[in-house]
Amino acid sequence: MSGKLEGKVAAITGGSSGFGAASAKLFVSEGAQVMIGDIQDEKGAAFASSLGDAAHFIHCDVTQEDDVAALVDQAVSNFGQLDIMYNNAGIGGALGPIDTTPAAEWAATLAVLLNGTFYGMKHAARVMKPRQTGAIVSTSSIAGVGGGIGPHAYTAAKSAVIGLTKNVASELCRWGIRVNAIAPGTMATSMAAGMLVGDPDDIEGLKTILAKDSPLAGRPGTAEDIANAALWLVSEAAGYVSGHILVVDAGVTTGSTAGPGVYDEYVGLFDEYTPMAREDGRYGL
Repeated sequence: MSGKLEGKVAAITGGSSGFGAASAKLFVSEGAQVMIGDIQDEKGAAFASSLGDAAHFIHCDVTQEDDVAALVDQAVSNFGQLDIMYNNAGIGGALGPIDTTPAAEWAATLAVLLNGTFYGMKHAARVMKPRQTGAIVSTSSIAGVGGGIGPHAYTAAKSAVIGLTKNVASELCRWGIRVNAIAPGTMATSMAAGMLVGDPDDIEGLKTILAKDSPLAGRPGTAEDIANAALWLVSEAAGYVSGHILVVDAGVTTGSTAGPGVYDEYVGLFDEYTPMAREDGRYGL
């Protein structure tokens, strides 16, 4: 423990598992007191109890504004203030082709991923503005950075989270409040395991698959990687960072691949020195 969050109070949505649980555990280890919100009541209460007196749990369905407001208010009531809001609750949401996506599933996906983030920002700002300090972080995705990475509704919501993050950062800066987002790649979490290997508890099986496909040879992405990113963004180490989207994906969105990329494979891009390519198939100076 280095005490990077000593004296700070955080609220985390979707805090019973995945990125949220890893972040709650790390925040507590760094000196913070944490209010965990989730719809998994039994699991959330047990997890908060495992963290000791520094963590409390409250039922929070992020599609319900009153629940998100209560999470924020309970953090202030229990711990005296709110310094950090981590809007993390998420689902995979509507799947399949655009022409068969049910409108109700589209709306339900956005209700969790976008509306829930909006409510978190809104109510965090409500209690942070009078104190003129605070850090808000939201989980976006690399699906919000590029096309063809996630389902349609998920991608739309995560893209909107990025836009909302930048816009809210531009408003709240005058109150000393920083607003950022994290864009994870495919990480070894229960949600991803449920979708990709059919068993939300088979994290190790998913790690094996992700390690094989990772641009960083043999290194899968984990919930702890996102927790570390969140810790940096909410700590004073990132005290001059706002409106930023921190991509955590082993370089996938910048062209890194587990094997040769398309140009490397067909052109030998990084194999050996070749004179520079010029017009009409000519090479060299």
